[in-house]
Amino acid sequence: MSDLSGRTTIVVGASRGLGHGIAAAFAEAGAPVVAVSRTAGEFAAPTNGEGGIQVELADAGDASVAGRLLDLHEPANVILVAGANPHMRPLQHHTWETFSANWESDVRITFHWLREILLTPLRPGARVVVVSSGAALAGSPLSGGYAGAKATQRFITGYAQDEAQRAGLDITFSTVLPRMTPVTELGRSAARAYAARNGQSQEEYLQQMGPVLTPEIAGNAMVDLVRSQAAEVAPGYLLTGAGLKKLG
Repeated sequence: MSDLSGRTTIVVGASRGLGHGIAAAFAEAGAPVVAVSRTAGEFAAPTNGEGGIQVELADAGDASVAGRLLDLHEPANVILVAGANPHMRPLQHHTWETFSANWESDVRITFHWLREILLTPLRPGARVVVVSSGAALAGSPLSGGYAGAKATQRFITGYAQDEAQRAGLDITFSTVLPRMTPVTELGRSAARAYAARNGQSQEEYLQQMGPVLTPEIAGNAMVDLVRSQAAEVAPGYLLTGAGLKKLG
C-alpha cells in the first residue's frame, strides 16, 4: 500500500480548500488522481513526475455521477470532501432551506458515493475516506443543520463498513473530521461569525484553535492514512494542524 503508483485515487470536491490539497498530495505521492468538482481547479505538476491529475467536471450530488466515474476509472481509493458552505446565522434566522442545505449536499453526496462503492464494488484492498467536520463532535450553533449533517456522514460511513464486512468485501472505510481552519472559505466565514458572537477579534478566536490546519497538512495526512495497513485504520479521526488523532 505504500506504493500508490497505479492506484487511481478519486478525490471528490478537489477544486479548492482541503480537497485541492488532498488531490495534490496524492499526485505528489505518485498516484493517478481523478479530481472531481463542479468547477475546474488549477494544479501544479507533481515534482516527482510520477503522479498526475485528471479533472472531471461533474456534480457529485447527481445520483448518476458516482456510478459512472467509478466504472470509468476503477479507483483503488476514494476520498469524499465535497459539500456546501453553510449559512452562518443564529437558529431563528434560518429558513428550512438554509438549515437543511448540508443535508441536501454533503449527506446526499456521501449516500450516493458509498452506495455505489458497495454496489460496484471497489477492488479488494480499496480505501474510502469521508471528510466530515469537527462540528460533528462539538456542534455548530451558527450553521443550522451543518453539525448534524456532518455527524450523519460519520454514521453512514460506519454503516458502509458494516455492509462491506457482511458482504465479504475487502474495503476499508474511515471518517476524518477536520477542525475549523481559516485557510478555507468555510473556515473563514465560520471564524468571523463565531468571533463576532463571542465579542472577539478573528485573530483572538483563531488562536484558541491551536496550530492551523492547511491543505498541505490535510493532503499528507490522507496519504499516510491510505498507506496504513488496513488492520491499523480506525473508523474515525480528528484532523488538526498537528495531524490525525484516532477517535474512540
